[in-house]
Amino acid sequence: MNLHQVIKKLEVLGNPEKIEIKEKKFGITAKNSLGVYHNDLKALAREIGQDNKLALELYDTGIYEARILCSKIYDSSCISEKQMDKWAVDFENWEICDSFCMGFFAKSNYALSKASEWSEADSEFVKRAGFVIMAAYGFVDKKSNNEVFEKFFQPIEREADDDRIYVKKAINWALRNIGKRNVDLQRRAMEVANRILITDSKPAKWIAKNALSELKKPDVNILDYPRYLYRPMANKALQRTSR
Repeated sequence: MNLHQVIKKLEVLGNPEKIEIKEKKFGITAKNSLGVYHNDLKALAREIGQDNKLALELYDTGIYEARILCSKIYDSSCISEKQMDKWAVDFENWEICDSFCMGFFAKSNYALSKASEWSEADSEFVKRAGFVIMAAYGFVDKKSNNEVFEKFFQPIEREADDDRIYVKKAINWALRNIGKRNVDLQRRAMEVANRILITDSKPAKWIAKNALSELKKPDVNILDYPRYLYRPMANKALQRTSR
């Protein structure tokens, strides 16, 4: 499928009424939008398949939905750090931010470095991007131990007083998702939330209360992803002391 064919499909799917619905119901405002729902874009992405060349062409059209589609057909292993930075500054709402970060940037070779760097950004949606990567990374990386994810707690605590709605929601999301990775991180995430809770910051208190409410639920789904790093020397020492 070529660029012309894809744009034609997007125009057929587009509906000006959807632009208004997305703005009123979901707070999504975007320039140069055709009015296409996200589920329709995902279906179209499956039809197209992976195509890096087409993805770049779609992004360069400047059409909002074409850019979201780009994030769904580009191979994450091919993305460069420079390209990630270039695209991140174009994020204009939570939908395009999350589309790029969850299934695309979080799978890239630069996910961890960008999560850390962007968590200190001035731009609301670049900063959100950093925390969305943290929220998504726990389900992308099924092999890393707790040490990788415990590093996320420092920026979560540091930035918890940001009162911008799409930043604080992403910080809360990251804290909850890290806590759901395994029982150790659940305990650590609740410890972090309790520290945040005692601050004088209103957004920080909201983040902490919401995370604690979910992580303490009796039926919360805590996964069983890797917890500890295998250290042969430590294991030998343990064997000696148990004799």
